[in-house]
Amino acid sequence: MQRPLQISYKNLDSSPTLDALIQERAAALERIHPRIVGCRVVVDVPHRGAESAKVPIGISVEVDVPNRGLIVGKDVQERREAKQDHMAAVNRAFEAVERQLERISGLQHNGDARRHASAGQSGMIVSLFPEQNYGFIEIDNSTELYFTRNAVVSGNFDDLEVGMMVQVTPATQEGPMGPQASSVRLAEKLRTPA
Repeated sequence: MQRPLQISYKNLDSSPTLDALIQERAAALERIHPRIVGCRVVVDVPHRGAESAKVPIGISVEVDVPNRGLIVGKDVQERREAKQDHMAAVNRAFEAVERQLERISGLQHNGDARRHASAGQSGMIVSLFPEQNYGFIEIDNSTELYFTRNAVVSGNFDDLEVGMMVQVTPATQEGPMGPQASSVRLAEKLRTPA
């Protein structure tokens, strides 16, 4: 994640046990979709009746993914269900987010091997992170490939700009950020029309 995990408690004292579970579940999200920008979890008491000491709990998990906006998973556990064990609500909220991330990853990766079988595809640079020495190239208006400074074989990484067209050779194996390019060659130093 590019931003650290945020955990907030509203109308409820923080819990080291819940914190540990939330941190574990948030870390697991990156195995499903490695380009998560950030994750925010809010634990709150949605309502509380005066007649019961059992506190209901509401969990909201918000995950920010590039080009998708926020993905949200929520769950509320009623007093009669909770029995002061709020782990199930946390797990259900994260499972809802996981299902959405799997759908997104499936859309992005579905058939990548067939689409990327040939070398030298055209692509457009959609994001650059020069301080970390990597970027992303979009192919066929959907699939994004991760590339590093070392993958640039024609031209200089520092000359690249967002919107620039390049020729890409996809790698046979995924990299740390998903599908990756084994080589990137500058096509024309033209930007695509805005």
